[in-house]
Amino acid sequence: MKKYHFILKSFLLVFFALAVSCQNDDEPVIYKEGSTEYVNSWMYGQMKKYYLWSENMPDRTNLSLDSKEYFKKLLQAEDRFSYATHLSSPETFPKSIRSTYGFDMAVIEHEGQFYGIVLFVLSDSPAERNGMKRGQLIKAINGTVFNSQNFESLYVALAHSDQAKLQVTEYASSSGFSAIKEIEILRGFTFSQPILHKLILNNTEKTGYLSIPHFDVGLASPLLQVFQDFKNQSVTKVIVDLRYNGGGDVSSAAALSIILAPGSKPDDLFIKFKGNKNGGLVNKSFKEALEMNETTVTYDALRAAHPAIQEVYVLCGSRTASASEIIINNLKPFMKVITIGEKTVGKDVAGFAIEDTRISGQQGWVLYPAIYKLFNAADQGNYSMGITPSVTLNEIQNLEIFPLADPREVLIQQALNGMSAAKKSSSSSVQVIPFKVNYNDADPLLKVNFN
Repeated sequence: MKKYHFILKSFLLVFFALAVSCQNDDEPVIYKEGSTEYVNSWMYGQMKKYYLWSENMPDRTNLSLDSKEYFKKLLQAEDRFSYATHLSSPETFPKSIRSTYGFDMAVIEHEGQFYGIVLFVLSDSPAERNGMKRGQLIKAINGTVFNSQNFESLYVALAHSDQAKLQVTEYASSSGFSAIKEIEILRGFTFSQPILHKLILNNTEKTGYLSIPHFDVGLASPLLQVFQDFKNQSVTKVIVDLRYNGGGDVSSAAALSIILAPGSKPDDLFIKFKGNKNGGLVNKSFKEALEMNETTVTYDALRAAHPAIQEVYVLCGSRTASASEIIINNLKPFMKVITIGEKTVGKDVAGFAIEDTRISGQQGWVLYPAIYKLFNAADQGNYSMGITPSVTLNEIQNLEIFPLADPREVLIQQALNGMSAAKKSSSSSVQVIPFKVNYNDADPLLKVNFN
């Protein structure tokens, strides 16, 4: 009898231990408010719910890790664009020369000398206010001359600096190099950019050219004005310059697509967002995509500005990303899209901000994970390695490069000539030096608003 009593007692103890263990596994662990574990546990939960690759995420790992490093460990190897920020950690915010000073450059070699060549300067930016312009050649930054060994470190240091002194010269084939001058620039804000547009007369053909620096919310109205003018001028060709457009808002990209696409209807499918099992599939028509963020201009008004075209020329390059790639990919089911330039970035993902607001009156971390993959109406997408242009052509053929909207500019000239073969100038003595890492982080992730 005692033997059976001992066995029963042992069984009850084991059963009780298992029950307690199961109960502890099911109940969430409570961490001290504001602790690293408190933050990282929240990060893990949000990413597990929303992240595109949530099923491939690692286990919670070590919750005591620094939160910046912990977030990185949750990311898929192929994910180049998800990021997280915190006001108390300035280093978590994406930085670029564009966002810091309002310009960007490529690095070139000419006759054994290395230069940073200015590709664009944003309107009313610190760079423009200090006399910088496209085509200038930067010889040195803060007294350090560019060479084959230091150009990447100089570039990165400039993006993370608050001020800089640049030694600048200019080159023209007719007069050679100008005297070197020093330009001092300070970090500053650059706000919404105007659309650069021009009517180009090429023999008897009228071409409407426009350069869009960024797809800002509210872009539909200025786009409407530009294309109404083009239509009044009876343009038969349109060149959309997206070389330096890192993306922005889906709705403003939809506005441009509505104007360009011949024969499109408001309920025609424009874009597909494919997420994980929680995000699911979200389809948006032209009209629905427009109305996510653009409310002042109607679909019908935009359609009425459609010029008499059946194809569109898009200028692109290594800084063309996100919403700009949507223009290229998502117009394909509706019209011929002829791309000229170099391969694009490959931002075929979108997401929205996820804020940690658990502590009242205190700003927590903000996550910007990739939540959706992007596809067009024909289910075409998966361009994470970039979109290869119809005509591959480097815009830097010679030491002198012309202003945007100038018909002599290499990519514009190619678009004006149509699909004839693009050839590098045999007299070119300029070599563009590629970066090992892509530092184009002015607009890290396409942001969406599904209300």
